Amino acid sequence: MTDLRSIGPVMLVGAGKMGMALARGWLDAGLPAGNLVLVDPAPGTEARDLAQDYGIVIHPEAIGLQPNVLVLAVKPQIIGAVMAGLQPIMGPQTLVLSIAAGISIATLSAGLGTRRVVRTMPNTPAQIGKGITGAVAGPDIEARDRAAVDALLAAAGQVAWFDAEADLDAVTAVSGSGPAYVFNLVEALAAAGVAQGLPEHVAMQLARQTVVGSAALLEADSAPASVLRQNVTSPNGTTAAALDVLMAADGLAQLMARAVDAARQRSEELGRG
Repeated sequence: MTDLRSIGPVMLVGAGKMGMALARGWLDAGLPAGNLVLVDPAPGTEARDLAQDYGIVIHPEAIGLQPNVLVLAVKPQIIGAVMAGLQPIMGPQTLVLSIAAGISIATLSAGLGTRRVVRTMPNTPAQIGKGITGAVAGPDIEARDRAAVDALLAAAGQVAWFDAEADLDAVTAVSGSGPAYVFNLVEALAAAGVAQGLPEHVAMQLARQTVVGSAALLEADSAPASVLRQNVTSPNGTTAAALDVLMAADGLAQLMARAVDAARQRSEELGRG
């Protein structure tokens, strides 16, 4: 994998939660603070804290420097205006890495005047280095570009490359939005505990730690999720009784399929503008 110290100037445009998660990961993994340029006209507390911790200046706009890598971490609603402002700093060496949801490679290429574009979809566990990012390469991306992107995205967790850009709609629906599904599961499990007579704070404690512990077990044990599920399930026991409901024809699998399909359709709509 490419050493972050060899990548050269990285310009991060957008100092929101995901941008800051990536920036801290890069700096902790060896990117020299002098090689990171932060651009945001209205930085929040996290950005100001990072700048203070590492001695970095936050610039209100991108001027002067032609970066080796330009990372777009802005809201898709404003990306057109942002790209127009970035055109003067684009150089022949500039690789573009976008985490802007729903913005196509074609739109990014047209807006920035380059086909060296990688479009990605990370998720919020990137904030603690436990995320997964789906990535698709534009037409002029070379092996060295992929290596640089892998090094940058590894700071957020795992990376999965896809050949078809349309696959990112499904990636968005499964992993991009997926953390919200898990958090909603915690809410639902805690509410079910309250309905069974448990105090609200205890039910939430039980639900949260059950999901935290189960996720840790998934990470520690390479067995398929189905095997881990079976390991918890005694024949004719309490877990089996619950799974009879969850795994029924109209149970969790069907509900999740509908939810993911709805998210994928909405991702496609956003991509069409």
